[in-house]
Amino acid sequence: MSDVNSLCDELKELVVDTLALEDVTWAEIETEAPLFGDGLDLDSIDALEIAMAIEEKYGVTLGDDPDQNQKIFVSIKTLADFVLGSS
Repeated sequence: MSDVNSLCDELKELVVDTLALEDVTWAEIETEAPLFGDGLDLDSIDALEIAMAIEEKYGVTLGDDPDQNQKIFVSIKTLADFVLGSS
């Protein structure tokens, strides 16, 4: 999968579906917006659910390093970069 924009759109849909977000559509999620804090305001349980969904859909595994995982989960763009770099 080489088209980072379509992967970002897929990841946005995955986040909305996985977390059953009712107040936001995938199209409203900004690719570079933070997933935690000011952005979507996700929490660690949300990150775990997203990680499991990404592992299932794309066959990539996140490591146990919390600092590295924090960098991966900054935004949809950083998630896409991780998936592309791991596949």
